[in-house]
Amino acid sequence: MKSLSAAIIASLAHGSLAAFPQVDFERMGTVGLAGAFAGLDLFQSSAAPFDATTSTLFARSPLGALTRLASTNQGGSIVAGCALDQVFYFAGSFSSVGDLTTPNIASYDNSSAKFAALGSGGPNGPVNALWCDQKNAKVWAGGSFSSPGSNVALWDPKAGSWSKAPFSGVSGAGAHVFSITSNSSASSVFIAGSFLTSFRGNGANLTGSNNPNVPFSAGATPFSSSLVPVPLDNAEVVGSPSTSDTQFNNAKAILCPAGDDGPGNTWLAADGNEAKLTLRKFSFISVAGVRLGNTFVANHGTTAFSVTTIPDNTLRTLTYLDPTSNTNKTCSDPCPLSTDKSLLYQDFLFDAPQSITGVEIKLSKFTGAGSGLHIAQLLSSGAFAASVDTENGQSCFSPAASNSSRNGDWSVKVANTGISGTTQSVLVSSVNVGTSPADGPSFTWRPYVSASGTYEIRLRVPGCTNFQDCDARTSVKVAVFPGNGLDPVITTVSQRNTDDATPVIYNGPILPAADFTAVVTMTLADQPEGSGSGGKYELVADRVQFDLTSANLTSSSDSAGSGNGTLAQGNKSSFGFLEWPLDTSVTGDATQVLPNSTQTDLDNLGISLSSAVGGTTSLSSTSNTGIATVAHHPSGAIFIGGNFTLSSGTASGSANVVSWKSNGFAGMAGNGLNGPVTSFALFGDKLFVGGAFTDTKSGTMGGTLRGIALYDVQQNTWAALEAGVDGAVTSVGILNGQVQITGNFTKLLHSANNNAGSDVAGLASWNIQTNAWAPSGGFIVGSMTMVANSTQAQFVAGNVRSHQKFGSSGMVYLKNGDDNGPSVTPLGVQLESSGSTTQASLAVKRSIHHIPRAASWFAHLRSTILARQSSSITAALPPPPQGEAPAVFAGAFWTNSSAKNSEMTVIGGNFSFLATGSNSFAQGVAVYNPDASTITALQGSQVNGTVRSLLVDGSLLYIGGQFTIQGTDANGFAIYDLAQQQWSMTGVQALQATAGSSVLVRSISKSNAKANSIIVAGSFAKAGSLGCNAICLLDISSKQWNPLGGGIQGEVSTVGYSGNNQDNLVAAGSLALSDNTAANVAQFVFANSSWSAVGSDLPGPVTALEVNNLNGSSIFAAGRSTDGSSTFLNFWNGAQWSTLGSNFEKDTVVSQLAMVPLSKDHSANGIIEANRMLMVSGSLAISSFGNASTALFDGTIAALFHSFTFFSFDRRSQIPRRLIYVLWTLFSRRDDRLKLDGMEDDDDSTHHRPSSLLEHINAATRTTILGSTAFGAAGRYSPEPEEEKHHRHSSPLTPEPDPFGADAGGFARAETPSDALGGLGPEESGRPAHVRYSFDGTGEGELAISAGTELEVLDDRDPAWWYARDVRTGREGVVPAAYLY
Repeated sequence: MKSLSAAIIASLAHGSLAAFPQVDFERMGTVGLAGAFAGLDLFQSSAAPFDATTSTLFARSPLGALTRLASTNQGGSIVAGCALDQVFYFAGSFSSVGDLTTPNIASYDNSSAKFAALGSGGPNGPVNALWCDQKNAKVWAGGSFSSPGSNVALWDPKAGSWSKAPFSGVSGAGAHVFSITSNSSASSVFIAGSFLTSFRGNGANLTGSNNPNVPFSAGATPFSSSLVPVPLDNAEVVGSPSTSDTQFNNAKAILCPAGDDGPGNTWLAADGNEAKLTLRKFSFISVAGVRLGNTFVANHGTTAFSVTTIPDNTLRTLTYLDPTSNTNKTCSDPCPLSTDKSLLYQDFLFDAPQSITGVEIKLSKFTGAGSGLHIAQLLSSGAFAASVDTENGQSCFSPAASNSSRNGDWSVKVANTGISGTTQSVLVSSVNVGTSPADGPSFTWRPYVSASGTYEIRLRVPGCTNFQDCDARTSVKVAVFPGNGLDPVITTVSQRNTDDATPVIYNGPILPAADFTAVVTMTLADQPEGSGSGGKYELVADRVQFDLTSANLTSSSDSAGSGNGTLAQGNKSSFGFLEWPLDTSVTGDATQVLPNSTQTDLDNLGISLSSAVGGTTSLSSTSNTGIATVAHHPSGAIFIGGNFTLSSGTASGSANVVSWKSNGFAGMAGNGLNGPVTSFALFGDKLFVGGAFTDTKSGTMGGTLRGIALYDVQQNTWAALEAGVDGAVTSVGILNGQVQITGNFTKLLHSANNNAGSDVAGLASWNIQTNAWAPSGGFIVGSMTMVANSTQAQFVAGNVRSHQKFGSSGMVYLKNGDDNGPSVTPLGVQLESSGSTTQASLAVKRSIHHIPRAASWFAHLRSTILARQSSSITAALPPPPQGEAPAVFAGAFWTNSSAKNSEMTVIGGNFSFLATGSNSFAQGVAVYNPDASTITALQGSQVNGTVRSLLVDGSLLYIGGQFTIQGTDANGFAIYDLAQQQWSMTGVQALQATAGSSVLVRSISKSNAKANSIIVAGSFAKAGSLGCNAICLLDISSKQWNPLGGGIQGEVSTVGYSGNNQDNLVAAGSLALSDNTAANVAQFVFANSSWSAVGSDLPGPVTALEVNNLNGSSIFAAGRSTDGSSTFLNFWNGAQWSTLGSNFEKDTVVSQLAMVPLSKDHSANGIIEANRMLMVSGSLAISSFGNASTALFDGTIAALFHSFTFFSFDRRSQIPRRLIYVLWTLFSRRDDRLKLDGMEDDDDSTHHRPSSLLEHINAATRTTILGSTAFGAAGRYSPEPEEEKHHRHSSPLTPEPDPFGADAGGFARAETPSDALGGLGPEESGRPAHVRYSFDGTGEGELAISAGTELEVLDDRDPAWWYARDVRTGREGVVPAAYLY
């Protein structure tokens, strides 16, 4: 944490914007404000502190300035937004915004700056997506809610009402809508998320059949009775403890009993014991549940049981049909087993099919003497067939076993199954590269299918990593023959997967042949992937798995095991995506089955996606699979991003992002991305992708795609944005040629190898033209969740801890603005911390818990660095402004004749940067092109240190500071030829410091009175061998140093000029003349080469000086007293110095004084003319601002620089009369450890100033800055009610009136607050009080009081500090309320 820094326009006060001085920047040319800051405000903020547990909404201007609008309730979030005309709609999960109760969605009117709730009956749950239909003037909302529609709803602003979507809504899977957007022509809307929809087919009925050998039981459903039992002939089947009766102790007998319940067909446990039945294979099996038939052998039977799967040892929750109520129920431990003799068996199903090796069935309760079972089977997920014949045992009730056949040479390989300790045998075949599918090997599976129904068919493909054959793997063509004359479905499947995969190859009806088998074939793909290994491809055949999803049968019999049924053909399941034309009059219910008339061509995307992600059985309410964002390119390509992996189809292997082209998926480079995608932003052919990823899925980008990536639609290539960010990106937007990203990140990364980079916090911008990060325009610290465009501006939201309206790394441009203040343009590039650490930079980070006062580290600097520069008769000069890098301390302007006379900005300081188009860092000095937002480095060796001063003369750049340059003897001073782009120091001797100290050049200037000369000043002793202390003249032609007259002693902080032709040089600092005469301000006359003191009664060294319009009789000087106890601001009238009584706190260091022109006069006085004002810049500690500001912000303004060397204070008619209203300029460093709004400060309450008293304090100190000259009287002012004042504070677009401001006729101000405020209320001007305790009142705006004194209390609105008048002296100020009675 660093110290507070601020800049204040002299004699300003908190109040009405229209009453502030009208600074005319245009007469100064191009104006730059430079310093050590990352963000700034031009007005003192009266808003409430941030609560990071709320979500705050900001308006973002076209240049990026952030205006705080309002915050949600604690725990709220804002994640989506869109605009209709002047109204911006935003949504998320919240119950209120500001003082407005409005659940989950609200609006903000840009024209009136007001928030509004959206009627009643809105979404009753979180809203994740908004889309504004401009044509129909409707707002679409999507999320996780049940009313007014299922996860989708529409708001009609004209009717002021909510309604369902024309398709009612969506449901199934995760039941979330994450994205609503339109196609490229805005003629239809895309709904995306995690949900299931279904489209009805052509209505034809296909005759289906069930295996009549499957016996009927009322304890099963048509669905469960259609599941083929897993063959367990070679399995381990153990019952323990088992009865000693040999007729009932064979547990295998109950796998497929040969007869009725009784001897040889039933297993009994030992009497009186809880028993366990273990069914286990030592290879992969897919199990959907168990089938148990109770025994009714005399005095035996099971009443309760539980099932634990092996090897994961998981107790399973089971779903079963209760035969008594005929309803589905669930159970775990115990589950009931019916003792109804009419039930042959009961089926108990898992939540989803499990890949296991077996189960352990615990029989926990029984009737009679003990438990037992007549039937125990493991149910498959539908049907299956393995490639190895020994794995195709005959299932119970099947007419024959599943089987397979093959052509070509196939051999057995053993593959791991992913289950510890288990293996699976597969067949492989090698084929020469170039072989046609017809000439190559083929494989056919014929699984036993018990019943007709809708099935998802998967092909199991073992990963190539375990086989170590990835290079040889290729792709295969798989054909599924559904039966009953239906056309085969052909899919190309990649077998190049590194891990085990089970891609879906079919989803639809299966009608088995007369022998109850179906057919699946596999051959080499028409266009095989890869180049093979050793000239050969390898094909792998494992097994096909049929997963029953619907037994949609209308049976003519009650028996599930007999009779024919009908199956509706072609009902198509879709996942995660739905297109709905906006002009259609057709309606439907997407939570059920949509009519086929509603299906569009693009709905095939969702239908194909359902199969490609593994089918609907894998998409439960707990699944994380879903689509988060959609983009439609004008070429017709659709891009979807989210959290998914495609396991089948034309883009098999793609993850998290994929394109849809020509009615099919097309994989993107690198098989997509290796983490979830949250957002898209499309800019021409550039698709910007945000999310939580680091690289492509294939790892082709070296880890540089961290959180953000750029995809070229035409080239199918990925590109990095440097190395991304160090956290997840939540939202991506585009405005004015820049990409904005929000998220939970703190740095812009330069390399994938480490986390080094530029500090940001939740909001960042990328310049599309320059391909570089740029300042976002506003400064924010937080975790941001949304960026969205409106018709006039952009909006961002998130959990914010601190914020400044303008953000820039060290420099902004100032221009005349409008009634809301000046136009502020940030530096368009990102500056970084310096690559080298020098003593001058002092980039020392301090703990937030131990923030030293500025005085302590100023004193330390004096003792360690600067004290050694002073002579024995001069005091130490206070150190220059410090600031953690990146900091800009100096600036100059250069007209580049080789670039169409473009005006370039040259900046210097303590920073590094990545030059535009370069991969290497430069530091210290940069040349910035504001038109193109590009930055270039000085060629050759870089400045190693800190730059404090710059001067451009023609094409030569003069650089001063505390630095060296490798390969040269430069020491604090250097010359660079901007036109030739090279250092130009040949023949220039280096500056030398006194022993044990360093050269520090603070000022470089020139005078019209001394042609071909440059004046260099600061802390040094010699120029080469020439004794030339503190200030020296360089002859540009001869490159020779020359002293100025007899010279001076000490150190120079700054230089000014007086006289019409700059005939006199005025130097300030800690100085003495050659005869030891103290002269902290000294004048040198070029005509006679003589030095003289300008007065002799300044209290200490001078850190800043301003000669008012070259008038040697109007000089301002600021500095610190010799003992360091106070800061002063003095005025020279040509005869003597007078104190202006600034009442700065002692920690203040003023670094610059600048006279600025006004476009509207203020009342003139004997010190400052009516058409100008004095701007004071530096590290200013102002007691009236309050202790919170020192904790919240840090940095310094180092300099205000402008392109016109001379400018007139007289206004010209063609200059527009625009205003700048600057009260405070606050600077904040980007540092995660900075003290945040709302955090506690130190307990020294005497330095806490309530914001409600700022107008009093500023009024009390107003005349002390400019002098005690009286102003004209202003009108009376009545304080506004507190509730009204709070309302004003909540809207940054509604300024407070200035109680001390000008009326319509001019710049008149009240002389005291009592004149302006009118006391305590409309009828009471004050009340008497007495002082209980004495108070020294040394702080700015405070009133010193003694015990027993009588006071008049003028304002007691604040409970801790009251504004009062001493009735004896008439003096006014703030006093502790507890000290009065």
